[in-house]
Amino acid sequence: MPSDHFAAMRQSIIDGAADSAAALAKEALEQGIAPLEAIDKGYVLGMTEVGAQYAQHQMFLPDMLASAEAMKAAMAILEPELKRRGGARPAAGTVVLGTTKGDIHEIGKTLVGTLLTAHGYKVHDLGVDVPSEQFAAKARELGADVVGVSALLTTTMRGQKSVVEVLDREQLRPKVKIIVGGAPVTRQWAEEIHADGYAHDAISAVGLVQSLIQR
Repeated sequence: MPSDHFAAMRQSIIDGAADSAAALAKEALEQGIAPLEAIDKGYVLGMTEVGAQYAQHQMFLPDMLASAEAMKAAMAILEPELKRRGGARPAAGTVVLGTTKGDIHEIGKTLVGTLLTAHGYKVHDLGVDVPSEQFAAKARELGADVVGVSALLTTTMRGQKSVVEVLDREQLRPKVKIIVGGAPVTRQWAEEIHADGYAHDAISAVGLVQSLIQR
């Protein structure tokens, strides 16, 4: 596939154009392009650019959500073909995500999951209103490297502390790292509850996961 097709894939993610991203993915498969090549040379580069623009305040949350949807649309076409060929992207690590008990906010968490998936991580999203024990059980089941706990209310931040305590009690740490985030959450709070890291947005969450796993 000519490089301009890969450039078009990349641009479809930057533009947040889900229909275009999916159409280009189908076209790539029809032309005999390996799904992994399309992902790595096209779509992931787009998501990386989105992250850079977001960090520089050239893009905002609605733009990023649109880009995440475009990425999902492309992956929905490419991933089944990848599995059908008996291949899979080599996982950079396994991450369990969820919003803590009593909290039903999920935009930020979902965005983190999409970006991590785009960067090659195997992500299991537990959803919202997740009990602490469920984070621990899923981390054990999957042999997770990182557990990410989101809280968007000051009243539900305590749930993040509870997840840390349960993973400690279950002796899953220090192998499993815990990261926290959400609007009211601060680095100071993360240190206070002995989490392994804090991310103030989805882009920094990806960098944090990368550094924790490499460490």
